[in-house]
Amino acid sequence: MDAGKWRAAVLSVAVLGASLTLSPVLATAAEAEVEQLQMPAWLTRDGKRQPLAPGAQLKSGDAITTGDGSRVLLRLAEGSTVKLGENARFELSSVTQAREGAQQRFNATLELRQGAFRFTTPPDDKAKSARNIEVKFPTLTATVTGTDLWGKSADGQEIVALIDGKINVARGHDTPVAMTEARTVYLAPADAPPRPVSAITLAQLNAYAQETELQPGAGVTSRVGNYKIYAARTPNQQEALAVYERLRDAGYAAAIQPAVSQGKQIYQVRIAGILTEADGVAVAIKLRVQLGLQDVHVSLQ
Repeated sequence: MDAGKWRAAVLSVAVLGASLTLSPVLATAAEAEVEQLQMPAWLTRDGKRQPLAPGAQLKSGDAITTGDGSRVLLRLAEGSTVKLGENARFELSSVTQAREGAQQRFNATLELRQGAFRFTTPPDDKAKSARNIEVKFPTLTATVTGTDLWGKSADGQEIVALIDGKINVARGHDTPVAMTEARTVYLAPADAPPRPVSAITLAQLNAYAQETELQPGAGVTSRVGNYKIYAARTPNQQEALAVYERLRDAGYAAAIQPAVSQGKQIYQVRIAGILTEADGVAVAIKLRVQLGLQDVHVSLQ
């Protein structure tokens, strides 16, 4: 068995989250952090793919992919949040910060290649920082200044919904369209010209928002989650490693925890950070159905 692979497998989930940085320096200068997520989800960095975990420190160039039923909550370095829905592909293209007098200036380019996305600036932070944010869709670009917006690229169209603030939206080299009224939407079908900006109902806006909101009891994981899912308990190292690799390939940030049971060495394959027992049960059902793992249980220990 590859010794390096085994050492990586026995790291705790907490260490796995932190190890997504390339060095201690990056850990202190992260451009975004994963606060919560519903697995499965993956991080691609420098061409290497690994499961995404709560607490992961992100940097420019990192790409996140979410799976069926997945959600991700990121917090950018200046306090704004990014939420991703299921089957999304998102890249943190570039992030820079600089102080100009008493105000902090924050510049970022975010790319949504597929799926649903929401960007939100906390109300009490809007006066403290000047923001220049570009959200790039496959054919659209939204230029944001301290605001709350939702967007999606799927089903043959791109959607930008303004929840609060103001943005400019442009397709390709077209003249930008200013969106200054809350609860308005810009629709750009793939095979037709963009439609005029129009008002949407609160019910429609809420329906959009639910696509990116974490779902309590549906498998939420967090750095403060105390529940754990055990997917295997075996005295066989190779069997444990096989389950570990299957979970990680499927987007679940598993680790192997050596233990002693009845005087014998065993290897427990677990996923830590589960927020509630209901969240754990939801993930356990997924693992049984999707991966065929039958010896799965949820525990606080």
